[in-house]
Amino acid sequence: MRLDKFICDCTGLTRSQAGKVIRQKLVTMNGELVKQAALQVKDSDVVSLDGEQLQLIGLRYFMLHKPDGYICSTEDPEHPTVFTLMDEPLIERLHTVGRLDLDTTGLVLITDDGQWSHRISSPKHHVAKTYRVWTADPIPTAAIAQFSEGVMLRNEKNTTLPAQLEIVRETEALLTIHEGRYHQVKRMFAAIGNKVERLHREKVGGLQLPDDLAEGEYRALNQQQLELLRS
Repeated sequence: MRLDKFICDCTGLTRSQAGKVIRQKLVTMNGELVKQAALQVKDSDVVSLDGEQLQLIGLRYFMLHKPDGYICSTEDPEHPTVFTLMDEPLIERLHTVGRLDLDTTGLVLITDDGQWSHRISSPKHHVAKTYRVWTADPIPTAAIAQFSEGVMLRNEKNTTLPAQLEIVRETEALLTIHEGRYHQVKRMFAAIGNKVERLHREKVGGLQLPDDLAEGEYRALNQQQLELLRS
């Protein structure tokens, strides 16, 4: 890898900024001052910027328990973003895998791996997402069959994919969907004449939001959890 690209990948500097710090004689490799941006960096080389050793950051995968009132974007003039809850280097490279609404809580996946993100969020892959739903009115048992057959949402041309509804209490249910249309869960209940009062995502694919991950907390995904998402 070229030296300037290595610096960019380690620090978040642009290519021109990396070239500038090299010209300013702030970069050493294996203890020796380097002046060429095109110099190749090998795995065994030690590169330092202004006396601080640089290390490449690999692809990162996190899960976060989103609280109410936070948005799933990098910045917003009115509301805090989920990234304000994280303390990670080069946080500007991270993005959420899909989005939860401002008032929806629960499991959010965050990564800097675009291909992985696409596999999970792309509609054509039909990754299951399970939500706990609280409604304004009692949920009729007929809704189980309605959702399993697919419902027509307002301003849509096609019905939703079959979804699995489990009624927990009169006004509480678990709903598993296999696509990600705009405000889909809320619109599905609206289609049967009910209103979602509260919404919480509990599961994506085979990955369940851990009971010991409190609201506002996050942690890196381990290999076992990554496998649950791949399956």
